[in-house]
Amino acid sequence: MPTVFTKNGFRFFFYSEEGNEPIHLHVAYGDALAKFWIEPDIILASNIGLKSQEIRRARKLIEEHKSLITQKWNEYEARRKNL
Repeated sequence: MPTVFTKNGFRFFFYSEEGNEPIHLHVAYGDALAKFWIEPDIILASNIGLKSQEIRRARKLIEEHKSLITQKWNEYEARRKNL
């Protein structure tokens, strides 16, 4: 479960072995969890417990770090495929 980054109480991560899903990111904030698709647009895929304001803050952080997220995803996928 690689963590991409943490900021302002949010942890942004992805699970290994999620099949062939496109680039996405899970977000944990306290006990709440959400999932965002990253490509082609940032879209909330699921939410369990994040309030609207928290979703907006998480989306903004994803927008600010989209290139890092994509880079980390691609690096992880390349390593996984070479195992």
